[in-house]
Amino acid sequence: MSQPVTSGLSGGLTGGLTGGLTGGFTVGLTGGIASGKSTVAGWLAESGFTVIDADDVVGRLYQSGQAGTDVVRELFGAATLDPTGAVDHARLAERVFSDPQALESLEERIHPLVRAQFAEAARRSEAPAVLEATLLVEAGYAPDFDLVVTVEAEAERRIERAVARGLSEAEARARFEAQADRGLRARAAHRVLQNDGSLEDLREQVDALIDWIRQIRQIRTLETRQET
Repeated sequence: MSQPVTSGLSGGLTGGLTGGLTGGFTVGLTGGIASGKSTVAGWLAESGFTVIDADDVVGRLYQSGQAGTDVVRELFGAATLDPTGAVDHARLAERVFSDPQALESLEERIHPLVRAQFAEAARRSEAPAVLEATLLVEAGYAPDFDLVVTVEAEAERRIERAVARGLSEAEARARFEAQADRGLRARAAHRVLQNDGSLEDLREQVDALIDWIRQIRQIRTLETRQET
């Protein structure tokens, strides 16, 4: 039996949803390591949603001449850049992950840039726009979105999946411990997709989520027409 799409809010079809950071419909998609978040993101993209990976955005911001690279140089000096002028990811990681204050300073400067790029992409998109971000809740992004969805699974199942993908068990557990607990994500989310079963179970939940979002958009379209 498949797990249902559960709600973190009471109310009717649109109950609890607020305007997001753009005029379109925006979705924040999160979940811990090996939860199935990227699988869900892929299915949403296949269904016509505009899906943007926060890690890809950061990667572009860290290229030579980009705003993120300027931030890194200002905070930590030219030694954190490679010979092309782009951010040296290994050197930056070594610098910030041993210094919580340095990491906080970096995130305070980079997160607004990620949000701005997503907002611009969402404004250009006729389809619902999805930001896939592991640290969406921790970074304070959740209030920006019309809908927040988290993909969850039991801890040991997630660690098993991460190890199967090539991480050592120690690496998998370290990443697991560094992320928010599932309770925090669930409390911030409007919808929780439970991924302890098969891919078919998860897909059924995603299909229900897609249908629900489409209904929301139809209702909003009708409301907009009535107001004009």
